[in-house]
Amino acid sequence: MMAFTLHSLGILARFARGQSRPATTRTGSRFGQYTLEEKIGEGGMSEVYRARHALLRRPTAIKLLARNVSEPEVCRFETEVQLTAELRHPNTISIYDYGRAPDGTPYYAMELLDGVTLQDLVERHGAQSSARVIHLLLQVCAALREAHGAGLIHRDVKPANVFLCRHRALPDVVKVLDFGLVKQLGNADTNLTHADTIVGTPLYLAPEAITAPETVDARSDLYALGAVGYFLLSGTPLFSGNTVEVCAHHLYSAPQPLSRCTGRSISEDLERVIMDCLAKDPAHRPRNAEELARRLRACAEAGAWRESDAERWWRRRERQDFGAPA
Repeated sequence: MMAFTLHSLGILARFARGQSRPATTRTGSRFGQYTLEEKIGEGGMSEVYRARHALLRRPTAIKLLARNVSEPEVCRFETEVQLTAELRHPNTISIYDYGRAPDGTPYYAMELLDGVTLQDLVERHGAQSSARVIHLLLQVCAALREAHGAGLIHRDVKPANVFLCRHRALPDVVKVLDFGLVKQLGNADTNLTHADTIVGTPLYLAPEAITAPETVDARSDLYALGAVGYFLLSGTPLFSGNTVEVCAHHLYSAPQPLSRCTGRSISEDLERVIMDCLAKDPAHRPRNAEELARRLRACAEAGAWRESDAERWWRRRERQDFGAPA
């Protein structure tokens, strides 16, 4: 059994204290050929703006570091854009450009997405159907398969880092975001974290990410994806409590079966896949994203969420959010 030591508790305390959020705005500022128009998100040590290119009409988002960040944060940010730019899968956010503002602030330009994160999806619309959850998880698996094949471990798979959007007229397209905590296997310099530093979001941390962060691999991302699936199906996170309590649950507590906490029927095959992803021992999880995708496609409700279902959902959402005509 993995030890949850006082040393681990100390790391968790530093992890909890280290969270901060920027509070300023740079609307109207120029970053290379881009003018920032509206802040559309912030988190950790970065901000995201809707932007306008001086010549191109392509919708663009600009992600930039907040002011007065440390040099390790700058290095991590640069690593994020360099590694994400290597990925080409349509379910991964696309990077357009990278640069530094006149004041030295690093930024990068990426595709601007119209939709909601999976976190917002559940908070606004509740738990999702099994068929739709399979549809969404399969797309995340596809993005992770490419990343893992390139030796990149995301380490922060969570509902807030998975975006659901319309993309080129297709509804319900997933985009995996925020490779800022990515680990490049076999390259210690790219990790940019100390061996005893926990990285990631507590609600979605694999047990080994708590006790031995240097050992995380593709199966750690699959644990997090299982926790995302659990959240989508149940409408609640896998565990609750403060940072230390949640991490202790990841180490020692068995998740409540989905069939008991949802109040509705969940197919046994889908529940089994999700619970296998949440195994404490990485050896008992699916070996890789390809195997997980194969098992999801074998579930009874796979393929039951059709494009027409997605189109109806998006039209309903647009009427609710923007007053669009039926």
